Amino acid sequence: MAFNLIDLPYADDALAPAISAETISYHYGKHHQAYIDKTNNAVEGTAHADAALEAVIADARGSDQGLFNNSAQSWNHGFYWHSLAPSETAPSDDLAAKIDEAFGSMDELKSQLKSRGAGHFASGWVWLAEKDGKLSIEETHDGDTLADKDFNPLLTIDVWEHAYYLDHQNARPAYLDAVVDGKLNFAFASENLARGTTWTYPANA
Repeated sequence: MAFNLIDLPYADDALAPAISAETISYHYGKHHQAYIDKTNNAVEGTAHADAALEAVIADARGSDQGLFNNSAQSWNHGFYWHSLAPSETAPSDDLAAKIDEAFGSMDELKSQLKSRGAGHFASGWVWLAEKDGKLSIEETHDGDTLADKDFNPLLTIDVWEHAYYLDHQNARPAYLDAVVDGKLNFAFASENLARGTTWTYPANA
């Protein structure tokens, strides 16, 4: 069995102008596909061939950097596509209360997401995560992930240049403004919070 490039949960032009169909064609169609292909090539014929992607990530961490990078990036991108929506969705009452508790307001959460994303050095990911009932903003560098860490990731923002360069050139803050102010899927974050366990990448075909 092989891992699949997951279906986008919206049309490829649905996030424009924040994220254009052209960016989706490269980011989803080329970058994400390449991570999936490299993961599949690496696990073929091994004990990982029938494993869940999360298990592959956990087993590869610290032992096989190439497999870890590609499997973690496959997971991160699947999670990222679901973290976005054509129009911002509303948080559940529980998530809204936890946002107010941790950040003071939704506006302050958004401000901090933008600040952390803009200040993140080089490539990586900015996450809204939950641990022990408390929300926090976390950062992972390069291909690292929260998929196998002691957090429940609720949503993520990709801050690799390929996520925004075609639409915003080197202006990462402009990309963050466009995404954070109107494209975050707080309904997805609410589902992740309510489930209480880390989102799982869709099963092998």
